[in-house]
This record gives sequence, C-alpha cells and structure tokens, in this order.
Amino acid sequence: MYFVDLNCDMGESFGAYKIGRDADVVPYVSSVNIACGFHAGDPDVMAKTVKLAAENGVGIGAHPGLPDLVGFGRRNMNITPNEAKNAVLYQIGALDAFCAAVGVKLCHVKPHGALYNMAAKNSELAAAICEAILEYGKNLTLLALANSEMTSQAKKLGLRYASEVFADRAYEDDGTLVARSKPGAVITDENEAVERVVSMIKTHKVKSINNREIEISPDSVCVHGDNEKALLFVKKIRSALEKEGIAVRSIADAVSE
Repeated sequence: MYFVDLNCDMGESFGAYKIGRDADVVPYVSSVNIACGFHAGDPDVMAKTVKLAAENGVGIGAHPGLPDLVGFGRRNMNITPNEAKNAVLYQIGALDAFCAAVGVKLCHVKPHGALYNMAAKNSELAAAICEAILEYGKNLTLLALANSEMTSQAKKLGLRYASEVFADRAYEDDGTLVARSKPGAVITDENEAVERVVSMIKTHKVKSINNREIEISPDSVCVHGDNEKALLFVKKIRSALEKEGIAVRSIADAVSE
C-alpha cells in the first residue's frame, strides 16, 4: 500500500499582513510547518497557528528560516554553519514553547526558503542544521529535500528524517529545486501538479525542467501556503491520492530511518 504525508507551510502572516489561507488549507493536510518569526510570523501568529493545527489534529513542525523578514527568507545570506545551527535551535525552541502551552507535541523541523536550498547543497550547513535538531533532544524528525545533503547528513548523524518532494516546484537535473528567479520554477497548473505527485509516489521518479528523469523517494509532499492556488492544489491532490488508494499520513508515520 502506498502512503505519504501531505504538508503545507503556514503561519507566515506578520502583524497586519496576511499571507496564505491557513484555516482553509489545514483540513486537507496531515502536517504543517509553522514559521518561527525569522522569515515570517510573529508570536501572535505562531500561537494562533499552533492552536489551529492542534484543533485539526495535524502534525506540527517548526519552519526555521534566515533572519530576513523583508525578503521572506528567500535571499541567500553568508551565514556560517554555527550561526545557522544557533538560529535553527532558537526557532525550534520558540515554536515548541507555543506547542507546550496548548499541550501538543512538536513533531518535526523543516528549514525554510534560502536556508533549505543552501543546506540542500552545502554539507557543512546541512550538518549544522541536523546537529541543532539532535541537540534539542525531543525526538524530532528532519523534513528535507529528497536526495539532498540534508538527508545525507541526517543519515550520517543518526537523525530521523523524511524525504520531501514538491507539488508546485520544478526540479533541476541534479534534483535540487529550480530557483524562483528562473522561468518555469513554480508550477501553476494544478492538474500538472496532481499528475506529478501521483507519479512521484508510484514510480519514485520525476522529470526535471530539462526533461531528465530523476530518481526520488517521497515521504512527504509539500504544497506552498503562499501559492495563490494553494487551496485548489491541496484539494485536488488530496482527492487524487484518495482515488489512487494512496493513504495520507503525518510525518511521524512516514519516516526514513
């Protein structure tokens, strides 16, 4: 039987600025990644989003990013591995405090944006992120790009991890994500996104932006909450998975050892 986690980035509003349709999307996913105040979110938004996730019974993860509210954490920074480790540790602790306040468990950690993409290629940065999660000591799972340095370092260090694929992002030939600055980086056709997701789960393969076949093993599928079609995407993907007999389970049940 096929099964997969369906996750979405949430809690990315800030002050008076609203991003995403969290309340509408959360019933269709099994896990959420909540911004921790560095790239997006604030204490009020974090508290509200944790409560929303708890009420819907979905797995809760920290979504630590670079300290870049203006750039939404999507701009590369010259950050050292130790700086990245401490930034991730800080953000995990912040979100875990809100989880503790409502009596729910923090399940996983998924780096955000530029930090995620940088660590996918940089082994030292990837190792630092893994070390931060391990040192927090709460049996957390790393959610990271399939076949990346992050999953390699997690395996090396003995950290539980789940391999993530994307419904709405294009891939380079090496399995990394196409930079958002390039044409075709974001998939806007929901039918194409659905077909890709089902194919990735059943065949463990995906076509790159250059039409090259890439081997991939998805534990979790991401739909970006700030995508204007996020609700439509996640509804269609969830429906297609159910029709294909693919069970949707939280990251806790879809972990690679």
